[in-house]
Amino acid sequence: MKAIYGLYASGRSAQQAVNRLKAAGVSERDIVVMSAQPMEDFEFGRSDNKTWMWWIACAGGLIGMASAVGLAWVTEISWPINVGGLPTFAWWPNLIIIFELTMLGAILATVITLVVGAGLGRRPSVYDPAVTDGRILVGVEHPSDARVGELEAALNAIPGAQVKTI
Repeated sequence: MKAIYGLYASGRSAQQAVNRLKAAGVSERDIVVMSAQPMEDFEFGRSDNKTWMWWIACAGGLIGMASAVGLAWVTEISWPINVGGLPTFAWWPNLIIIFELTMLGAILATVITLVVGAGLGRRPSVYDPAVTDGRILVGVEHPSDARVGELEAALNAIPGAQVKTI
């Protein structure tokens, strides 16, 4: 069995389904919730709010800045010219290059983190077209065969639920 899930009409009933799955012993990270709109008013809408994106963007910015300083320094020192007693490597003209590559590194790191973290480009293993019509999907992927009955009972306990297996 690939998955068992229920479709719910409201966020309140979806939250009840999540609570019943937790009570049945399913860990929070194994519960799949899909909705066509944000559900931040409910507990399940805030379950995945921790992210490393800020730290990864900062690291990308630092890598971009280090690359820019290295590129500017190597470029200016490799071809020594007479600059009339001034330093060969000057900071003020290079600040534009340093700023631009710092921002490029931060932006690329952020976009890559977003694409990987959001799972863009991957096809979800659990999906129902009713989600785009406003229903909320709550389910479990790859449940053990021994627990299917218990999970189905937990999902069916909410009035108006449509429980399906694939």
